[in-house]
Amino acid sequence: MPNATLSQSVRKFALVMAVLPVLSGGMRGALAQGVAQGLPKPPAAGGEATLEADQQRQAGNVFYADGHVDLRYENVRLQADHVEYNEETQVAIARGHVQLDYMTQHVEADEARYELRTGRGTFQHVRATFAMQRRPEPMLLVSPNPLYFEAQEAERLDANTYRIHHAWLTVCKPSRPVWKFYAPEATVRLQETVHLENGNFRLFSIPLIYLPYATFPAGKERNSGLLYPDIGGSSIKGDIVGEGFYWAPLDWMDLTGRADYFSKRGWSQHGDLRIRPWKDARLEANYFGVVDRGLAQPVGPAINQGGHEEHLLFTALLPDGWRAVADLDQLSSLTFRLAWSETFTQAVNSEVRNTAFVTNNFRGFSVDFAALSYQNYLSAASTTTAQTSITLRTAPEARISSVDQAPFQNLPFYFSFEGFADAVNRGEDVTPFHMPAFEARSEFAPTVTVPLHWGPWLSVTPSFTVRNTYYGGQSAGGIWVDNGFFRETEEASVDIRFPVIERVWGGGDKKWKHVIEPYAVYSYVTGVNDFGRFVRFDEDETLTDTNEFEYGVTQRLFRRSGPDGARELVTWRIAQKYFFDPTFGGALVPGQRNVFQTLDALTPFAFADEPRRFSPIVSDVTIDPGKRYDTQFIVNYDPEQNRLTAIGTLLKVKPYRESFLTVAQFSTLNLPEDPMPVPANFQQRSNQVRALVGYGDLTRPGWNVTFGASYDLTQDTFQNQVAEFSYNGKCCGVGFEYRKFSFGTIRNENQFEIVFRIANLGSAGNLHRQEKLF
Repeated sequence: MPNATLSQSVRKFALVMAVLPVLSGGMRGALAQGVAQGLPKPPAAGGEATLEADQQRQAGNVFYADGHVDLRYENVRLQADHVEYNEETQVAIARGHVQLDYMTQHVEADEARYELRTGRGTFQHVRATFAMQRRPEPMLLVSPNPLYFEAQEAERLDANTYRIHHAWLTVCKPSRPVWKFYAPEATVRLQETVHLENGNFRLFSIPLIYLPYATFPAGKERNSGLLYPDIGGSSIKGDIVGEGFYWAPLDWMDLTGRADYFSKRGWSQHGDLRIRPWKDARLEANYFGVVDRGLAQPVGPAINQGGHEEHLLFTALLPDGWRAVADLDQLSSLTFRLAWSETFTQAVNSEVRNTAFVTNNFRGFSVDFAALSYQNYLSAASTTTAQTSITLRTAPEARISSVDQAPFQNLPFYFSFEGFADAVNRGEDVTPFHMPAFEARSEFAPTVTVPLHWGPWLSVTPSFTVRNTYYGGQSAGGIWVDNGFFRETEEASVDIRFPVIERVWGGGDKKWKHVIEPYAVYSYVTGVNDFGRFVRFDEDETLTDTNEFEYGVTQRLFRRSGPDGARELVTWRIAQKYFFDPTFGGALVPGQRNVFQTLDALTPFAFADEPRRFSPIVSDVTIDPGKRYDTQFIVNYDPEQNRLTAIGTLLKVKPYRESFLTVAQFSTLNLPEDPMPVPANFQQRSNQVRALVGYGDLTRPGWNVTFGASYDLTQDTFQNQVAEFSYNGKCCGVGFEYRKFSFGTIRNENQFEIVFRIANLGSAGNLHRQEKLF
């Protein structure tokens, strides 16, 4: 009895021990791996252990502690109802409400054996939580919940590795997990991976998927392995089942591959390669192909719409200020893109661009070496017609230019130049025109600019350019003729900026400012001569003789609120051109669509199909008040015909929290008017509208919804429709999507997609990306 009383009075007792500096080879390997991965190190030799308890006694090298036992060593804390600690072996045997805390690890068990020196241990009837950190990704649902598991037994192999037996894992609330993984054997590597052997995935405790061997990320590091399967359905593809793999052999390289089977059509292949070979360089390559059994027809054989598309992007900063870029794309046919693209925006893109160049800018000069290719599909293949396209190639090309520079300190004369030399080719199957090979082309154009100012009221800037261009061949009656010639043009312009009218009102921190900026520009170009002989390679061949006068006014509305400076809320530009030469030196051909440099500089909508003195009046309004609203409204009004010829509207609104609305509408009067005979697929009026409205996004917690549509007002038909619903909780989410594509006889498809998102791990399903307008 006296001994018991004495033990009760000794509530706290400190014991300091020196840890033997003996580490096994396996422990050294684990330590080295921990350092390499940036993970916490195990306790170092020479640390101190502190034991506190309600009761303690010693028998030889063994200390016995009972009641609120608290054993601490470096960053490790072991708590239990009863602990037996061997001072010589530094092994603790714990029973009853055992808890181990180390960094972000928290382990609870009924019994445990733990080695302070090595960090190894064995726990019985375990419950544990580990904090997880994931890289933010657009398609990944991220949860703050830790990784939780329960197991009959867990072996702590080192500070960051646990081998668990007969366990289940989740990031949901342990009391009511929506999903969990069960496995007889599993290995957890903190901030790295979770490995399951002969496990299964369970939803509401119901086994759904058997996983003979699976690896899941449990941190920022990437891990190779099979991906979750994809499932879905389509009216023309049938049932869709897919599987993929992810391979990350190095920190700076990874590869994703996927294959999908379509029960009605065939199968597709996807591949994505990402490489970061050095700090300022990146390479991304992707492949998409389809082996198609054919689109069934009411009469006749099925139409094969298979094909492939590859894209490669490489950018790098090189020594001495050089920059290299290669943006390459290869498409087998427009029909393939229309039939198999995942989004409407991708499907309706008829262009294929290839660009490769190196460039350097130094002391106001720019040097570029490039190889370029541009292909525009004018129509897709059908049962009765072949696809048509125009291809423009430039390879190789060398360009050099300079900004305005003043060689005379006291004279307002500025000199600049631009020049190039290249080999060009044009191929098409729209007309019989044919070029047998690449032809030479070169140009040199020096410019002199003289800015003149009369106080703050008037600025007049004349500029003069002499342009000398050589072409290795020309067009004669639509036939290529290998007969070189020079084009020598003289160009002059006078830019007049009139006095700016402005007014400021308001007081305090809030002020408004209205600015009116009138301007006028006179342009004169001569020497082009015989415009029809030029083969169109790029905008350089759209230069024409002209004698014109452009005038307009730009209004701006600014608002300043507080010390952050002024913000331009509204910009409104109105402009028009007057042509002293309505035929542009004979370049304009009546009865067809004419596109020249001087016309494109005013408006992107073509308007010249006959000689005219006045261009349409162009009105361009941009309203950008800040975070919630952004809109642009373009109108072309033709005063000679007294009607609108083009309307373009883009509206972006975020009225409330995560809600959004985007609307785009374009209406144009196609040229020429009432052509005779009417060209194939010609439509006099084009009027299309696209809209996207929704709340939230793919990985936002809670309910998220998106609706979108593309409607052709002229044809009175929907081209595309999309509806997406999703709900994301703290540990998982589910999403459903319906899409409809309508591209004439090529594609009329109803598509159903589903995805199940597992927080911090990934997703299963075929809903891969969200629809966008542009």
